Amino acid sequence: MTCSSSTTFNIRRGALLALALGGATVASGGDTAIDAARREADAAITRHDPVSAEVGLRKVIARTHADNALRAWLAEALFAQGDSAGATAALDGGPMTPDSAGLGWRVRGQIALADGRLDAAAAAFDQALQRAPDDADVWVAIASLRFTGGEQALAVAAADRAVALDPRNPRALALRGMLIREQYGLAASLPWFEAALHLHPDEPPLLDAYASTLGDMGQYRAMLIVARKLAEVDPKNPRPRLMEAVLAARAGETGLARSILQRTGTAFRDMPAALLLSGVLDYRAGNFDLSVGAFERLVRMQPDNMVARHLLARALAAKGDWRRVVDLFDGDVAAGRAGPDLTALVGQAWNRLAGRESAARANGDRARGQTLIARAAAMRGLQGAAPLAGNGALSVLAQHYDDNPRLAANAVPYIRALLAAHQADVAQPVADRLRDENAGNADAQMLAGDVRMMRGDARSALIDYTNAAAIRFNEAVLVRMDSALRAAGRAGDADGMTSRYLAQNPESAVAMTLLAAGWAGNPARAADLAALRKAMLARGTDLPLAGGAPKAPSTTRAKAG
Repeated sequence: MTCSSSTTFNIRRGALLALALGGATVASGGDTAIDAARREADAAITRHDPVSAEVGLRKVIARTHADNALRAWLAEALFAQGDSAGATAALDGGPMTPDSAGLGWRVRGQIALADGRLDAAAAAFDQALQRAPDDADVWVAIASLRFTGGEQALAVAAADRAVALDPRNPRALALRGMLIREQYGLAASLPWFEAALHLHPDEPPLLDAYASTLGDMGQYRAMLIVARKLAEVDPKNPRPRLMEAVLAARAGETGLARSILQRTGTAFRDMPAALLLSGVLDYRAGNFDLSVGAFERLVRMQPDNMVARHLLARALAAKGDWRRVVDLFDGDVAAGRAGPDLTALVGQAWNRLAGRESAARANGDRARGQTLIARAAAMRGLQGAAPLAGNGALSVLAQHYDDNPRLAANAVPYIRALLAAHQADVAQPVADRLRDENAGNADAQMLAGDVRMMRGDARSALIDYTNAAAIRFNEAVLVRMDSALRAAGRAGDADGMTSRYLAQNPESAVAMTLLAAGWAGNPARAADLAALRKAMLARGTDLPLAGGAPKAPSTTRAKAG
């Protein structure tokens, strides 16, 4: 299928999905009441007023009984209001005229995409493409579907097609900017957003993407200006409030940040970034129960997110719940997934528990605690990748994989179990098959490289990591490439690569920490190290110069669909 979505990986990206679900226009000639209704509905959707579009369409339908010619526009207006059920009912209410079927199928695909039904969305977009092959908004929807399904390279191609068809289409321009950001970095995406805003200065998705990128680059004053503009043109959009809360938190205004975030209500209840911010603010304010609640939800949503796990451990420790610290995170330490801070925290938890146990058990707990604290102190330099623990017996996971080897939900747990069983040589062809069948997916490329790193083949792993970086160069790829380059004896190349990444992403603490680890002990880099530390202190943290560089991500962190 032209619009096929990978059934292997499912990588949700809310900003890209929002672009796919945005309004669009469909050209129509003539000057009939139907044509006028379509144009007026298009104009209302474009100015983000779907209610007016619905009211106008219903009036014309009641007067002309032209349901078949207008039901696609009515469905689009309803869907833009968040009424997926109403939009589906409108589409199911009867046939559509040939000149409206393309829009109807696109809206049907957007509904499916919003519900996470990727196969249904792909089938609908295929139908839309057959009827409107040169509609830029169909290609925007296809690009978002492909990215959501993990087909990043194909998503870029679809976004390029959308821009070529309509160089002034705000949704196409915003989507291409977001993909540039994912592929090359924050700084590289700014010209795309700025050029698009020059054409469409009041377009909410563009303003949102531009403001978010400025904030991620540390340009907070500029971010706030753009966020306020977004609030003016889209008063019901809660995103500006979230940006203001982030800015207040960065400035140390915890009370103000919490107040702003609370005014967003439940708008960001399920957004990981908002949960992280909420948990951090509650922790700062001493509301450790609330902080634990936020981090627990985040960990349930992203169980492999080690930053979230560490923050949850800290919040539990702050409220003195040492038993849960041990129960939840001793496994991370045993599996080699925990960094020195979390390892030390778990060691401290064992020591605290020792004071509550009988003498015999206390000695064991205290010994465990002292061992972990010593291990944390000994953690220096780059640490090798460690496999995430597999859930289930190896034989059962092998059977599931044999039933459908194309599905990452089967392949990834099987690879985890093989690595845990020290069968990396068996895991390699499984990972390679997944990579080859998902050539446009950065996570699949990384996974194959991770297994090679576990087998000690850093030079071959670099090939997989480089291919991943060509699709999507983020911190996960950066850490892996840095580790592989150094393991291959190319420390200078690692420093150069990380410096270039930092130039594109100037707020990346991971890049700063990697550079600090690479430059440590080099007198010629003393001034550079001091500059890095100053930048980190300005962010409220310090370089872990005694603790080494970040741990290379676990070898099976690829997200399964």
